[in-house]
Amino acid sequence: MWIATVGNIDWPKNPRASADEQKKQYVRLLDTAAAMHMNAVFVQIRPNSDAFYPSPYEPWSQWITGTQGKDPGYDVLAFMLKEAHARNLEFHAWFNPYRVSRQDDVKKLSPKSPARQHPDWVRKYGGGLWYDPGLPQVRDLVTNAVLDVVRKYDIDAVHFDDYFYPYPEGGEFPDAATHKTYGAGMSKGDWRRANVNTLVQSLSKRIHDAKPWVRFGISPFGVWRNKSTDPAGSPTSALQSHDDIYADTRTWIKKGWLDYVTPQLYWPIGDPRADYAKLVAWWAAQVKGTRVQLTIGQAAYRVGEDATWRNPAELSRHLTLNAKYPQVQGDVFFSASDIAANRRGFAARIRADHYARPALRPVVDGRGGAAPPAVQNTAAAPADGGQSGDGVKDVKAVKGVKVTWRASEGAASYGVYRVDGKGPACAAVRPADLVADVRGGGIVDPSAKPGRTYTYYVTALDRLGHQSGPARGATATAPQG
Repeated sequence: MWIATVGNIDWPKNPRASADEQKKQYVRLLDTAAAMHMNAVFVQIRPNSDAFYPSPYEPWSQWITGTQGKDPGYDVLAFMLKEAHARNLEFHAWFNPYRVSRQDDVKKLSPKSPARQHPDWVRKYGGGLWYDPGLPQVRDLVTNAVLDVVRKYDIDAVHFDDYFYPYPEGGEFPDAATHKTYGAGMSKGDWRRANVNTLVQSLSKRIHDAKPWVRFGISPFGVWRNKSTDPAGSPTSALQSHDDIYADTRTWIKKGWLDYVTPQLYWPIGDPRADYAKLVAWWAAQVKGTRVQLTIGQAAYRVGEDATWRNPAELSRHLTLNAKYPQVQGDVFFSASDIAANRRGFAARIRADHYARPALRPVVDGRGGAAPPAVQNTAAAPADGGQSGDGVKDVKAVKGVKVTWRASEGAASYGVYRVDGKGPACAAVRPADLVADVRGGGIVDPSAKPGRTYTYYVTALDRLGHQSGPARGATATAPQG
């Protein structure tokens, strides 16, 4: 799920709350994700040319303290990353490349803001401030900000959302002078797309040169172009990201600049302007035959909005439809507060229909990595509560079966599979039998039914999802209640 910080949408709800209270709020969101059997969070750490970490390039974000440039007293990103990984949630660091402020007075920014120091980089538009994407200095700033985080923090991915050139709000984005200087004879539209393409291509290379295992993904507006404009477009009649915000997502996929794409398909099935079902088919066709993974952005925020969205099963229907397309490898929900609120029971419905068990992340191809050696010394024993969980957070009074193993070199996490009864010592594992995907050296399986016998198999995974074969199984009987 996305955790949005701009405007305090998801976190922190109150930027002036104490650090301890903010931390508790964030942990509750992570626990919500874990309870939903989600396996990743996309957390906004640079919403407005600012930072949720000590940055040499940009000031502390106003959304963490209420005042841009004010130190919150702790490294927010380090804390967020540690807590996410403790729950084996991937951490996708979400950056907004060009947005500077939701208000249009540069003088209200921190003196440490690059926009305050270089007002010639900034354009007023739509009641806010934006960097001009046509300026090389702006591309350098974005690149430096991203690479600073990639090098200093153990993030799993760099994530951009749909904000490139601003959405049209009446009038022309004021970049005529920049186009005159740098346009090289291109039309303004082609030049703007080239500016964004240059950033995406160069940043992809720089990220992977620094850390090949860190992925780069973008969540674009759900329509690239309408078929009425371009035969390669989708059967829709909506805003076109290619033409209106100059985001040529289809090119990014075809060129292999992205590791994953998460189009925001925020329409219901059957929408006359942009039918969710038709758009899923279109995006699946775009990634087919490429190494770019497709996940779908889901509009949790719309639940309850109108007659269609008042049906708590609408998003569950989306996931059922996705299963028809093998290219669709997951879903991302906007946003965390909506998942936690569970309006009309929609999140519980998704969990019951689709997320009853944990799931491994899809394997990332083309970025190196290999399955770690198989784990050794798998053991299983009754757990009667109050004992150490060997890597499981706070397992006091948890009853079930305790499963332990010896760590495997190079493993980032471990998949734990369970079958009923006494299984063979060696057996293939099935996704349907997965009961946990964890870091550390053990779990307590609280879902084991009292008096039932189970056999457990453990696999080792690297951070790109490559999975070892299972170790020899271990059998135990859960204690009676």
